[in-house]
Amino acid sequence: MAKYLAKRIGRSLITLFIIICVVFILMRLMPIEGYFKNFDKMTDSQIQAGLKEQGLLDPMPVQLLHFFQGMLRGDFGVSHSYRENVPVTEVLRDKLPVSVKLGSLSILVSLILGIPLGAVMARFKGRIPDKLGTLFIVFIQAVPAAVYYLFIQMYGTTILGIPLLFDAGNAKSWILPVLSMSLGNIAYYGMWLRRYMVDEINKDYVRLARAKGASGGSIMFRHVFRNAFVPMVQYLPSSFLNTVIGSIYVESLYSIPGMGGLLVTVIKNSDNNMVQAIVLLYATVGVIGLLLGDIMMTILDPRISLGAKEGGR
Repeated sequence: MAKYLAKRIGRSLITLFIIICVVFILMRLMPIEGYFKNFDKMTDSQIQAGLKEQGLLDPMPVQLLHFFQGMLRGDFGVSHSYRENVPVTEVLRDKLPVSVKLGSLSILVSLILGIPLGAVMARFKGRIPDKLGTLFIVFIQAVPAAVYYLFIQMYGTTILGIPLLFDAGNAKSWILPVLSMSLGNIAYYGMWLRRYMVDEINKDYVRLARAKGASGGSIMFRHVFRNAFVPMVQYLPSSFLNTVIGSIYVESLYSIPGMGGLLVTVIKNSDNNMVQAIVLLYATVGVIGLLLGDIMMTILDPRISLGAKEGGR
């Protein structure tokens, strides 16, 4: 187990290193306006002095080395336009809790609705519940999210009397953003759990249980569901972490002061340090989610070998 974990962590660190290098280099290829508040009003000498002060005139390997040194200290530079001369980490510290709360609620709703949806669809395969569930999943997967996000906001605010914009102190204003962020995961969990349960239904141990006279409900939920849920586990950490750091479109739509809306704003303002830090945060969360998913699968399913060939993804 320790050997397997060491290999998986090592691969994850290498992946993160490559991502950080690529993002860093790409951001350094962006226009230098993103590193100054009043670029249009600055003289050439002031621009060169500012670039030198920030180390942007050093060779790329030297800049990258300084970046890693600062990153290990938790220093990602300062914001140049969003909040002038305020450390990036301070800005993120103010925004992240809002996204974490919204994301956690949306994941909770997704699990409460998505898991039973998949189980019911598999239990009544080919019948009305399965067809209705399939219709919902196809709709969510086929229609661009921006379309039904707008409809939810438009009709939710008029019919239900929910505020149009987000207000952290008003619980009603949380309903539509949480619902919007939940729909994709509800369809995702329902689709994959149904698939895994249908696969389990066709296995020999289910036929044997039926031959022994076990009830359909007992077989479905005591055996089929438990075995089918194991492969779902690998998706839960990544979907949870990606959701809690914020939905870019939903947060912008409801003016939520979280990570998603922040990314849109700093891109518009060409605040390169902020963009770089947020992109790296998203990448780190994605890699950690995949790592946790693999580890959880090996813990929950003893049939999975932790050897070099079978353990990794």
